[in-house]
Amino acid sequence: HVQLVESGGGSVQAGGSLRLSCTASGYTSSSFCMGWFRQAPGKEREGVAVIDSDGVTSYADSVKGRFTISQDNAKTTLYLQMNSLKPEDTAVYYCAAVIQCRADWNETGTYNYWGQGTQVTVS
Repeated sequence: HVQLVESGGGSVQAGGSLRLSCTASGYTSSSFCMGWFRQAPGKEREGVAVIDSDGVTSYADSVKGRFTISQDNAKTTLYLQMNSLKPEDTAVYYCAAVIQCRADWNETGTYNYWGQGTQVTVS
């Protein structure tokens, strides 16, 4: 039973930084594909970043150069370092997992497992 638990959200002023964490448990495979999504009020959930089992990353255009996705060596904790935050980054951020990355990494239907979300507010 795969469980994903996010932490690290909060409130920050524009231009500030936050680091989100997602702790994964319940699986032993190191081949999982891990992603971050976000959902702002009244909007659809959108893909932010993804990292595959080889450490290859992809980002949404809106966060390129500002956000960095990474994992610890044991691949049990996923991170999202968010710099130069903007008010439009305000959303609930979710981590997600699937056994293998696909080209449509930014589609919610690609992922089997989801965390409960953590709120990020930028003012």
